[in-house]
Amino acid sequence: MKNVHTNGTQDFLSWKWEDIAPIGEHLLDFEINSDNIDRWLKEYSDLLSVIDEMFTRLYIKTTQYTNDSDIEARFNEFIEQIQPKFRTLDEKLQKKLLSSGIKPKNFDIPMKKIQAENELFCEENLPLLVEEQKLAYEYNKIIGGLTHQWEGKELTTSEMSVFQFNPDRSVREKAWRVVTGDRLKKRDEINALWSKMVKLRVEIAKNKGFDNYRDYVWQKKYRFDYSPADCKTFHDSIEKVIVPAAKRLFARRAQRMGIPAIRPWDIFADPYGDTALKPFSDTAELISKGREVLRHVNPVFAEYFDQMRVDGRLDLESRKNKAPGAYSLGFAVERTPFIFMSASGTQNDVSTLLHEAGHAIHEVLRGKLEYFQDRSENFLPAEFAEVASMAMEFLTTPFVNAKTGGFYNDKDAARAFINQIEESLRFWPYMSVVDSFQHWIYENPEISVDGEQCELKWAELWNRFMGAIDYSGEEMVKQTYWHRQLHIFDSPFYYIEYGMAQMGAVQVWANSLTNYAKAVENYTNALKLGSSVGLPKLFETAGAKFDFGVETIQQNISLMETKLEELVSTLDQAG
Repeated sequence: MKNVHTNGTQDFLSWKWEDIAPIGEHLLDFEINSDNIDRWLKEYSDLLSVIDEMFTRLYIKTTQYTNDSDIEARFNEFIEQIQPKFRTLDEKLQKKLLSSGIKPKNFDIPMKKIQAENELFCEENLPLLVEEQKLAYEYNKIIGGLTHQWEGKELTTSEMSVFQFNPDRSVREKAWRVVTGDRLKKRDEINALWSKMVKLRVEIAKNKGFDNYRDYVWQKKYRFDYSPADCKTFHDSIEKVIVPAAKRLFARRAQRMGIPAIRPWDIFADPYGDTALKPFSDTAELISKGREVLRHVNPVFAEYFDQMRVDGRLDLESRKNKAPGAYSLGFAVERTPFIFMSASGTQNDVSTLLHEAGHAIHEVLRGKLEYFQDRSENFLPAEFAEVASMAMEFLTTPFVNAKTGGFYNDKDAARAFINQIEESLRFWPYMSVVDSFQHWIYENPEISVDGEQCELKWAELWNRFMGAIDYSGEEMVKQTYWHRQLHIFDSPFYYIEYGMAQMGAVQVWANSLTNYAKAVENYTNALKLGSSVGLPKLFETAGAKFDFGVETIQQNISLMETKLEELVSTLDQAG
């Protein structure tokens, strides 16, 4: 029998089911009691870590090289041959623990999640879950394979994004039309894929007796601390408080730019400078300066980041056939993080790197917890995981100046911070569109199975929350915008977390304005807790409230608008 204790090697990456099954049988045969439960739980945790890291490494490869048939074949072999069998084995191991009646010390929250996960197990769903992963991979292939002709060159979508920051409005519009035109060519293909996804997810939920897929996901995501109704209350609060603030923001930008209204190619233009921000020239500079910024927040954070660079756990370059998006994922056995993104030389790359660095540091800090269920991304509440990343974006703002080894001179640092705050204000209304859309999808699957009906609903929600952007004459682009939102296809219902976390992150930032060291200390202590406590306690430890009512939102927005006024005034006075 293979030894589940891998002793720092990666031999397990080549394991077949024949190597894994005996370990599982050993755990099933193990007679657990109150004296040896910690030992059994540790071995169970080690096995979960092995399976998780096998999947993670294969998944990362599929996003790095979306056109590599060998990688696709290895990934498919894992999700078809190992993953379903392990899910069956894991269901038995979970039942063994739950039926024992033994409650491991300080394991209440993980036990609650194990119970929820065990209740979702369904033999009938195993092949459907495999098919769902394959459909998500097909979506990544469609989007990741998109390239665009620009001035005689073939560029990726990420490489084209740099033109949306160009001060020349005609260049921005031209680039926008090239990218959106190429995306629209994929409309029918994506809608056909979408129809399969909806039908599949409805079937998965029905097989477990759920009235709708949303309720299935709620349990799958361990959402014990809030309900679908709370999400809709959050949407309403955003509509009441933040949508008007976003409209004020867009109106000021339009006035400053000397245009009647903000068009879709104007969203990322910077009206506070004559040239687009150019924070770095290549990924080596992005890494070195990013490291210095993190060092000022906490020297230990820079050490973690340095190790990622040394170990080759940073994939930041843009290239053809690379999946869209950015992420930080952890290797559960190594207890180390990996960052994936596609840099193109913009300010957005800086904020993305610092965002993902927050996730990566979270991975390292919670990695010190003993059990997989306490430290794994699978059990971690994303509503707080995103506080780790979004708060890092705010905590690093004092240090992005070149004077502290960062990216910008004084003026550009102010411009970058203005853009960051404005992006946050723009984000909440957009988040409301995405989350409201997903609630509608799975409340009305008989309608949403039709991609064209989804397009109409998306446009309706867009007008409710994002109407300050003038899409007149570009209705088809607006109503198919959801095609570019990875989460809808790959991670259903994963988006409200960003909105909740942003509220927490702003509160962490507010604390840092009065006592920076204490705010970082609270933030760090919260990250160390992993999944061992619930959301309210995680937010409290970080110095924030898990509350999304009008009053809390208004406090956050007032701070952000006040800071915006100060930054803009400083820029104007400096000329």
